[in-house]
Amino acid sequence: MPLLACDREGRPNSTTSGVVTAQTIDQVVARLQSLDQTLPASDGVRWFNRLYLDVTLAVRTYCQSGHLAAPPFLEDLDVYFGNLFFAAFDAAAAGKPLPACWAPLFDARHDRRIAPLQFAVAGMNAHIGHDLALGVIDTSQSLGVEPTGDSPQHQDYNAVNAILGQVEGQTKQWLLTGAIKELDHDVAPVDDMAAIWSIERARDAAWLKAEVVWHIRDHPDLFNAYFAALDATVGMECRALLLPRLA
Repeated sequence: MPLLACDREGRPNSTTSGVVTAQTIDQVVARLQSLDQTLPASDGVRWFNRLYLDVTLAVRTYCQSGHLAAPPFLEDLDVYFGNLFFAAFDAAAAGKPLPACWAPLFDARHDRRIAPLQFAVAGMNAHIGHDLALGVIDTSQSLGVEPTGDSPQHQDYNAVNAILGQVEGQTKQWLLTGAIKELDHDVAPVDDMAAIWSIERARDAAWLKAEVVWHIRDHPDLFNAYFAALDATVGMECRALLLPRLA
């Protein structure tokens, strides 16, 4: 069932495209930092990557805090999660088909009418709205645990919500102000976008999806049909989030 096989022995791993995937959260951070330094301001993917980098740095700090109730669940989940974004990024770079949830971000990445915050929120919506539930299921299965609401894994998952909410707020504010200064053109204001989407609410929904779908994981037709429908639905949401705003 896993989209990406996680090698827990530290051996090189790869997607079907042959691209080596991250094995540790440090490697996830390193690639996100590399993208942050190389993607131009004119590329909307850069603005999602910036928010995702800040969030991942916060998760890494928590994983290193010694407060985890059920290691290595949270770090394994973060690595799996990061690899799903990298797989989408690499597929787009290679001109290959993308999941419906990711296609809007990469299709619109050079549209100058769209604000940095829109790109960031649309990317997070794709990643958390679709990918995170799949990551929770796959990581739980690989560790031999069940994703329930009273599990120590869920305790760790929830423990970072307050931290991520703070990071999200800070980065959104920067995307509304500082990021605009890096562009060589004006975009319409999108202050309302900051209030529409919440990383905490999206993560809560992702865990609930994982709990529900966990019970059909051994029924491939149902499992695949559910995630196909979710992929399409999240894709439509992302296209709406990326509609150019009127000045």
